[in-house]
Amino acid sequence: MPKRYWLFKSEPSAYSLEDLERDTSTFWDGIRNYQVRNSFRDDVQRGDAVLFYHSSCKVPAAVGLAKVIGLAEPDPTQFDAKAKYYDAGSKRDDPRWLGVTIEFVSRFPRPVPLEELKSDERFDTMLLVQRGQRLSVQPVEKAHFDAIVKMGGKATKKS
Repeated sequence: MPKRYWLFKSEPSAYSLEDLERDTSTFWDGIRNYQVRNSFRDDVQRGDAVLFYHSSCKVPAAVGLAKVIGLAEPDPTQFDAKAKYYDAGSKRDDPRWLGVTIEFVSRFPRPVPLEELKSDERFDTMLLVQRGQRLSVQPVEKAHFDAIVKMGGKATKKS
């Protein structure tokens, strides 16, 4: 299967690119959207590239890169009654929610703000800039991915 490109949104107050850099990798849990769940199950593959995007903050922006290192598996938070993402309707023998594991790759020297993407006609078809598009994980066309990486500058690798 050919490499695919994704944008993963996270509120930096919940989990930031800096957190991912510190942790090296993380299981992307808490997804409670069937479209994203289906993408995790059917489309996201090891080696896929990820734009890490900070949302719900002062300046929403693409801030760095990650890659998928672990295929979809059941999200354990759906079974934990004390967890924020608990789902009483999900069964262990038929889990409703999945997550994937991503690994830090690099940070952009210059974050690429949403407003900059919205004002650049090259991104008119990108899901991120579409009105009403709120998916926290979304596919990205290679041309959009490459353009954002270039706009972010030469990314710095993990130390």
